[in-house]
Amino acid sequence: MDVCPETGRSRLSYRRAEEIFEENTRLLANPPACSDDIEDLDGWTQHRLRHSALTHDAEDGTSPPMLLARSRHASVRSLERYARPPAAHRRDDNGQLTVVRV
Repeated sequence: MDVCPETGRSRLSYRRAEEIFEENTRLLANPPACSDDIEDLDGWTQHRLRHSALTHDAEDGTSPPMLLARSRHASVRSLERYARPPAAHRRDDNGQLTVVRV
């Protein structure tokens, strides 16, 4: 068991924290579901939460060095999936939606 040296309280392992987080976000991750179906649902993971935070930080203009520090990635190239340029949708002459990078 892992114990905090400052408080003397036991700490959760990453695995147990992940299980608790996943269990408690099942309804949030599946809005149309009801609580009767909760055992069959998948919730969010801490990994997904971390990556979502990186995406929001990148969208808010956080600098690449700060994103690298927060993500603990080794290269800026590995951050490309989070820092995509924003996309806009535009209809072409035929009425088809196309994605245009802004």
